[in-house]
Amino acid sequence: MRVAIAGAGAVGRSVARELIGNGHQVLLIDKNPDSIKPDRVANADWLLADSCELSSLEEARVDLCDVVIAATGDDKANLVTSLLAKTEFGVPRTVARVNHPNNEWLFTEAWGVDVNVSTPRIMSALVEEAVTVGDLVRLFTFRQGNANLVELTLPDDSPYVGKPAGKVPFPTGAALVTILRDGQIYAPDHDQPLERGDELLFVCGAEVEDELEMLLAPLEHGG
Repeated sequence: MRVAIAGAGAVGRSVARELIGNGHQVLLIDKNPDSIKPDRVANADWLLADSCELSSLEEARVDLCDVVIAATGDDKANLVTSLLAKTEFGVPRTVARVNHPNNEWLFTEAWGVDVNVSTPRIMSALVEEAVTVGDLVRLFTFRQGNANLVELTLPDDSPYVGKPAGKVPFPTGAALVTILRDGQIYAPDHDQPLERGDELLFVCGAEVEDELEMLLAPLEHGG
């Protein structure tokens, strides 16, 4: 897979190393000469250019990329880069970094963003996931599929503690994908009983989140 990363700062370089380690071809783009440090990610290609300019993206041949990642520290630049990559070059997948939470509402398909990554949102979700029992915590949003990755820790008083996972009437539009228990990951099994404290991960639509929460933790939500 060929990936172009706009922004060769600490975030962009870290992502590049990870992708290269997984066998992908990576191009790092940055308009700041001080950020062009090929020795930091020796196996990446580097380009001194402004990713907000069409000519730069043409030079980078982003039309040949499978993914463009806008990882600069400037939300405006990340939006423009994503929009140009998607609308002018038809890049199949765009991922954009959100630096300021107040701007997150802009990072949508209307601006060419398939996936937005908000560090503040991720950190708050991880904190909630670590301490919250019985409440649904949204961990990630899949923009193209209009679905979310959500987590719920099963409370002691859930009516489905001890019941086989296959007997739980999960709402249409919610799929149980993983059970985390005692540090182990389990694939959902039709006959496997749920246990108190299980961390259940679902992919579901936003419209069924409340229903799922009420089903698994009714006493926590007025049921």
